[in-house]
Amino acid sequence: MSKNMLGSNVITQVAIIVEDIESVSGNYADFFGLEKPNIITTDPYEKTQAQYRGKPTEARAKLAFFDMGSLQLELIEPDEHPSTWRKHLEEHGEGVHHIAFVVKGMNEVISRLETKNMPLIQKGEYEGGRYAYMDTQDPLKVMIELLENGED
Repeated sequence: MSKNMLGSNVITQVAIIVEDIESVSGNYADFFGLEKPNIITTDPYEKTQAQYRGKPTEARAKLAFFDMGSLQLELIEPDEHPSTWRKHLEEHGEGVHHIAFVVKGMNEVISRLETKNMPLIQKGEYEGGRYAYMDTQDPLKVMIELLENGED
């Protein structure tokens, strides 16, 4: 049996790309009988240092989070700039974009996945951590997001 490539098998988050986060977040709140979450906008490039396919991108998105016990449901409404979110919306429409895992040693995990032909698509920083989207669509049929919280 081979070692777990992520160092974790706990799915932390499922994310859905949407065109109208106000409407869809209201629908989910009604469906689950929850408060509609605050909608936040991701930080600008100066803070995120976001890269899409190896190039800097000004991409931003509106986000809404529903905490559902051990799993978080994330809604993402992308802006017009190049990103994995925008590409998904244009090519596939609304729907599931990724599942996320919290990892330790982000760079090592990225390297390990890339040696298995699962390349890095997009990465960036957020308050308190960093994220990376890996192209795992072919072998796993869904994109994987890596989340690492804390210091570099």
